[in-house]
Amino acid sequence: MQPVARRRLFFAAVLLACFLFASTAPPLRPLFTGISPQDEKYYSGAIIACSDGSKTFPHNHLNDGYCDCPDGTDEPGTSACPGSKFYCRNIGDVPQQLFSSRVNDGICDCCDGSDEYDVDITCQNTCAKNKDSDLSMGDGYHSTEARIDDLSIRQKRRRVDLNDLLHYLEGICL
Repeated sequence: MQPVARRRLFFAAVLLACFLFASTAPPLRPLFTGISPQDEKYYSGAIIACSDGSKTFPHNHLNDGYCDCPDGTDEPGTSACPGSKFYCRNIGDVPQQLFSSRVNDGICDCCDGSDEYDVDITCQNTCAKNKDSDLSMGDGYHSTEARIDDLSIRQKRRRVDLNDLLHYLEGICL
C-alpha cells in the first residue's frame, strides 16, 4: 500500500472513530444542574456530605442518576431521589423549585427549559417573554381570556404538585 493511500485510510479511520465516539457520548450539561447559586459552594468540594449528615459522597456522584443520600442531596438535578427539589434558574424571570419528579418528564416546567436537559424535547426559553408580558400591562394580563388561561395552568400545576406530594408520602409510608 502506498504512503498516500495509508494516510488517507488512517485519516478516514480516525474520522470514523471520532464520529462514533461523539454520537455515543452523553450530552453535556452544566455542572450544577438543578442547584441554586447559593448552594453551589456546598457542592463544589471533592467530597460532599449529605445534608442530613448520614453519609458523604464523591463529587463525581453528583447528579449521576443514583440516589446515594437518603435525603436526595446528591441528586438535585435528576429525578432519581423522591422528594428532592430541582432549582430552575429562569434567568430573565423568577427562579423556582420543582419536585424532582418533574425533571426530564417531557414537560417544560422551567421557563428556561433547564428541567428537560436529558429528553428528546426542545423547550423554548420563554423567561424574557414572560417578564416582558408582565411589564406590558400593570398586572401582566392583556385580556380576561389570558387571565383565565393562566389560572387554568396554575390549577393544573397545583394538581401535579399534589400528585407529586402524594407519591412522595406513599414512598415514605412503604
